[in-house]
Amino acid sequence: MAVLAAVMTGRGTGAIATIQLLGESAEAVLRDLFRSASGRPPEFTPGRILLGEIADGEEPIDQVTIGCEGPHSFAIHCHGNPLLVERIMSLLRRRSVQPVQAEQLLGRLLSNRETDNAIAIEAKLALATVKTVEGATIVANQVKAGLTGRARKWQVDFEALSLEQIASDARQILRGSDAARLILFGCTIVLLGPPNTGKSTLLNALAGREKAIVTDVKGTTRDWVSADIHIPPLAATIVDTAGLEPALAAGDIDQAAQRKSTETLERADLVLLVLDRSHPADPPSGTVAERLAGHRTVTVLNKADLPNRFDPAILPEHLRHVVHASARSGTGIEDLIAAMHRACGVGDFSLEAAVVFTARQRALMDRLTATDSRDEAAALIAELLSGPVAV
Repeated sequence: MAVLAAVMTGRGTGAIATIQLLGESAEAVLRDLFRSASGRPPEFTPGRILLGEIADGEEPIDQVTIGCEGPHSFAIHCHGNPLLVERIMSLLRRRSVQPVQAEQLLGRLLSNRETDNAIAIEAKLALATVKTVEGATIVANQVKAGLTGRARKWQVDFEALSLEQIASDARQILRGSDAARLILFGCTIVLLGPPNTGKSTLLNALAGREKAIVTDVKGTTRDWVSADIHIPPLAATIVDTAGLEPALAAGDIDQAAQRKSTETLERADLVLLVLDRSHPADPPSGTVAERLAGHRTVTVLNKADLPNRFDPAILPEHLRHVVHASARSGTGIEDLIAAMHRACGVGDFSLEAAVVFTARQRALMDRLTATDSRDEAAALIAELLSGPVAV
């Protein structure tokens, strides 16, 4: 069979792209193009994830990870720039690899008995929406190890395991999956705070470009401004709101901006509450503090280049996760990014962890944590591995 290649992710510029290779000579093609980051000859053993680069002779093209999914099936996860994707596809065509549509290659994979693992099929489908190379690595790790490995271990050891042990494992997987979701599919970060605390300047500092309009006039941002940022392992949309101070909304435009801020807050995965530490008493209003009680929040005491006159003790307990920074000078931005990672639970997240990444998997795992029937538990584990998948 000729080696087939298809770009499995959508068109356009994205954080990552996935090129699937399928065929008896696929490994030989990769040996010609791939250089392992370890400097040692790569071992294309099924289940392994390899880090390195694709090169055209001596010229490196892109850093990639390669998922070794089977003896003749490999997934190349590269950066999503369409020019890079086309260069890699061009290299493959020069080695007699036949380009096909993603649907054609997926059909071949689904008809291959080596890929009848439902989690493996879902991994293929998930790669079309994964936002980061780190996310692609997490998904690839679920195919042979990760979630598949855990479920198969439950099956092998089932008679020796108690229901509580299995439920405890399932709960742990679900907890880790909340952080994994942000790495896999991206997150929304909302900037909130009183006018003139430097929210727009902070957005520019995190985005690395002049995205927002920054002036010294209070309340410049009546509507919201957003930017896409990459703070590995997270890809995020960061939104600069009009604030959330209903008492300050005097006109129709201001009131509309307040409604938009409220809507944006509801879909936030993380809130950065930006306050001006150069003012002695500028805490958020009771309304704002109340609305933030159920959200992951990092409080940014901005303008650290000015004398500090703000006492964090005046903040409610749930808003005392404080970082001092200066969006204007860049001081403390690295500390802020580290705090954002911790708040999202990705600071020390293992890309090899077992996680769920589809609604089907999550529903089965939720049931596994609650069942008091060994027969039902066995059936749920079997369904996780080989149940029907919506393609």
